[in-house]
Amino acid sequence: MGLSLLFPLGLAALAAAVLPLLIHLARRQESRLTSFAALRWLRAQPKPRQRIRIDEWPLLLVRLLLLALLALLMAGLAWQGADDRRPRVLVSPALDDAARRTLKLPEDAKAHWLALGFPALEQPRPAAPQQEASLLREFDATLPADAPLTVIVPAVWGDVDAQRPILSRQVDWQVLPARTPDRIAPPVSAPTLAAAGFDEKDPALRTLRALNAAWQPKATALPLADAAGSSPAPHAAFVAWGADASIPQPWQDWVRTGGQLLLGARTPWPDGTSPRTEWQGDDGEVLLASAPFGHGRIWRLPQGWNAATNARLLDARFPIELARHLQPVAPPARAAAGGFAPLHQARDWPRPPPALLPGLALLIALVFALERWMATSPRRGVVA
Repeated sequence: MGLSLLFPLGLAALAAAVLPLLIHLARRQESRLTSFAALRWLRAQPKPRQRIRIDEWPLLLVRLLLLALLALLMAGLAWQGADDRRPRVLVSPALDDAARRTLKLPEDAKAHWLALGFPALEQPRPAAPQQEASLLREFDATLPADAPLTVIVPAVWGDVDAQRPILSRQVDWQVLPARTPDRIAPPVSAPTLAAAGFDEKDPALRTLRALNAAWQPKATALPLADAAGSSPAPHAAFVAWGADASIPQPWQDWVRTGGQLLLGARTPWPDGTSPRTEWQGDDGEVLLASAPFGHGRIWRLPQGWNAATNARLLDARFPIELARHLQPVAPPARAAAGGFAPLHQARDWPRPPPALLPGLALLIALVFALERWMATSPRRGVVA
């Protein structure tokens, strides 16, 4: 904080502490000398000393506390001027260890990983893929306006978005001819499955139970939903549909709100859908098709869920392949770092207040409420 208490507004608030003292000084009653006959026989006595007397000490202390807190709040406006303006260095986690060992950083620079939370460079390399372009914008917005920034990235940089970063400062953009390690796709939770519209003796249920066990090993049973229910609410992301008739309206409404329905071979597509092929075999056979439906999606296995007629269901890789098509993972977007250097545009980002100020403002409000309650209390003997 330094000498931030010398901020003029802070000094003014401290000087204002004299005002409550003047208000709470006990006032002497105005007196007049009245002569009477016996006054001449009284001996003159030394006059008593006059002492300063303060009325309502508790209220005075609360008011002084309120002014002191206001002084701290006003002085806190100067705290933002004490930002750390040392140079910052951001290092992409995509750099391999060989390239990182060649880095030469300024002695007074603060080095961070270009990763979520911006950990110090001395900490282990973040393993999870990072949205580095977005994180770079976030880091720029939190820095003081005149703090230098250096960004070190490999020749092939990612993950990037569709637009080059636009930062509020000129950046020392350093591209190292380093090998970019292969990114591992973030893990995706396995699909959750339920079934509806199947007969209890339908052989397809045995296939669906095996598929559910492969996706959710801890599941005890395949959840069964009511196909004729007026308001379906299956506790699963995907519902395998076994009825031959058209999809009932309540289930269509469920899909429109974000549900996903897996149709078999005999269930027709709803009107107005335009299915497309999502998975195709080596022989050109369509293995999985889908069509958007409101906010959800309808899928269809043309060969159905019966292993007797669809031999692909017996393949041990089928659960993994089906899950990969139902929940595809987008590959990370990369770009040549040399042509993706940030652009500069002067911007005045709003700086967050020091962490102390919000709590201090709340404390001031509470003390002010206490002062008003004490000042307006009918039990006060003397109005201050």
